[in-house]
Amino acid sequence: MLQDPIKSQLSTYLANLAHPVVLEASLDGSAKAREMGDLLREVAALSDKVTYSEDGVSERRPSFLIRRGDSRHGVNFAAIPMGHEFTSFVLALLQAGGHPPKIEAAIADQIKELVGEFRFEIFVSLSCQNCPDVVQALNAMSILNPAINVTTIDGALFQEEVASKNIMTVPQIYLNGMAFGSGRMDVNQILAKLDDDAPRRAAERLKDMPAFDVLIIGSGPAGASAAIYAARKGLRTGLVADRFGGQVMDTAGIENFISIKETEGPKLSAQLEAHVRSYDVEIISGQRAKELFPASHPGGMYGVALESGAILHSRTIILATGAHWRQLGVPGEEQYRTKGVAYCPHCDGPFYKGKRVAVAGGGNSGVEAAIDLAGIVGHVTLLQRSSKLKADKVLQDKLHSLPNVTVLTEALTTRIEGDGNKVNGLTYRGGDGKDHRIDLEGVFVQIGLLPNTEWLRGTLALNDFGEIKVDDHGATSVPGVFAAGDATTTPYKQIVIAVGEGAKSALSAFDYLIRLPAA
Repeated sequence: MLQDPIKSQLSTYLANLAHPVVLEASLDGSAKAREMGDLLREVAALSDKVTYSEDGVSERRPSFLIRRGDSRHGVNFAAIPMGHEFTSFVLALLQAGGHPPKIEAAIADQIKELVGEFRFEIFVSLSCQNCPDVVQALNAMSILNPAINVTTIDGALFQEEVASKNIMTVPQIYLNGMAFGSGRMDVNQILAKLDDDAPRRAAERLKDMPAFDVLIIGSGPAGASAAIYAARKGLRTGLVADRFGGQVMDTAGIENFISIKETEGPKLSAQLEAHVRSYDVEIISGQRAKELFPASHPGGMYGVALESGAILHSRTIILATGAHWRQLGVPGEEQYRTKGVAYCPHCDGPFYKGKRVAVAGGGNSGVEAAIDLAGIVGHVTLLQRSSKLKADKVLQDKLHSLPNVTVLTEALTTRIEGDGNKVNGLTYRGGDGKDHRIDLEGVFVQIGLLPNTEWLRGTLALNDFGEIKVDDHGATSVPGVFAAGDATTTPYKQIVIAVGEGAKSALSAFDYLIRLPAA
C-alpha cells in the first residue's frame, strides 16, 4: 500500500523508537480488514521494534491498537489511517515508542494530573484536514495519561454507527458516550473543557511575562509574517496564537502562492509555524484576545487582555486576527448545523455520497466547493444571489462542464428546511420574486468571510464591514497599533497579500519604535 519513498522515510522515523511497539489488530473477514492488516504488516516490516499481532479484542472491527510492548494502554484506530490521518498514525507510533509529544511542560503536567475515566471517540473522514488536529491532540494526551483512552473512527468505515448518531459533519468528538465537541480543537481547548481550573492556571503562567516590543494578535499568514520580520529586527516579539494558519487550515488546495506550485492548507500552516519557531518569538498558544487597552502616551505600554484573564503588555501591537466564515442568517441554519448544514466541503463531503446538496455562494470558495462535491454527491445545486457568478473564469468553466451541477443565479436562500433531526430541503427566492423549494440532504455555506474584530469596536476605527481601517503602512487610527491581513480594509483577501501586509506591519512597527523620543 505504501510507496517506496514513504517506506524509506517511515523507516527513518521508526529508527527513533526507544521502546518496542505492538500493532494489535482486531479484524473480521471484510475486505477492509484485509487492507488494514496489509498496511500494519507492511509498517511492522520496516522496524525490528514494531510487532504485528491479530490478538486484538476490540468489539469494533476492523480496528487496531498501537501500544508500547510492555503496556496494555495505547491509542486505537477504527480506520485505515491514510490520507490526512497518516501523519496521526505515524505520530502515534513514535509516541507509543517513547518519542515525547510536543506539548509545553506545564500543559503536559496538567494532563498527567487529570483524574477520572476519559473514553474519547473521534469520528473523522480521511479527506478532512481539520480532523488530524483533534486526533493528534487527544492521542498525545492519551500517551501522557493512561486514564485517557482514544479511538479514531473513520465514518466511511462504520456507516451504521454514523447513521445511528446522525453524524453529518466531522470531526465529532464523544466523551464517555456523550457529545463533547465538534470541529477543530487543540490540546489547550480540550484541556479547558476537562479541567475547569485550566484558564486560571493559564493566566497565572502569563501574569509575570515581561513586556514586548511588538505583540502580534493572530497566527495566520499575516501574523506569522509579522512575527518573523519583527524578530529579525531584534525586537522582543510575542505572538498570541489561537491556531496557527487561521483560515488557511480550512483550505484544501492552494495553487496561487507564488513559488509553490501546489500545496495544502494544513501543510502550509505547519510550514508557517515551523518558520516562526525558528526565530526568537514568544508564542502564547491556545489564547484569544478580548480587549485592547491603548497606551496613555506615545511610547507607553499597550495592554491586551486575554480570555483566560491574563493581561500582556507591549510597546506596539499588530492586529492580524483574520476572519471567519459568514453565516446565511436564515431560519434553520443554526438548528441544523452539523445535521445537514456544513461549512467545509472537504471535511464533510464524504457523508453526502450519492445525496443531493446545495452550495450557497458563487465566489471562488463556493464554486470550488461545488466542483469538489460534484465528484462525491449525487447532485449539486449552486445558488448565487446576484445575476452572475463571481468566481474566476477557469473555475466557472470547470463548473459548467459538470453534468450533475445546476447553477441558479438571482437565488436568495431564505430558509433551510428539516424534519427536526436533519436537513431535507432549502427554500430560495428567485428573480421572479417567488419562493421555490429544493429537496436535498445538505447545505454547504460558502458566502465569504467576516473579520474577527468585534472585540475591537470602540477602540479603533472600523469600516461598515467591521474591517480595521489601515493606511499605506498598515497603521490604524491608534498610534503604535498596526494591522494586517483579512481583518483589515486592504483589498483582496489572499494568502500572498496577507503575508506581504504582515511583513509591512512589522517594518512599520519597527520604524515607529526607532522614531520614539528617548526615554
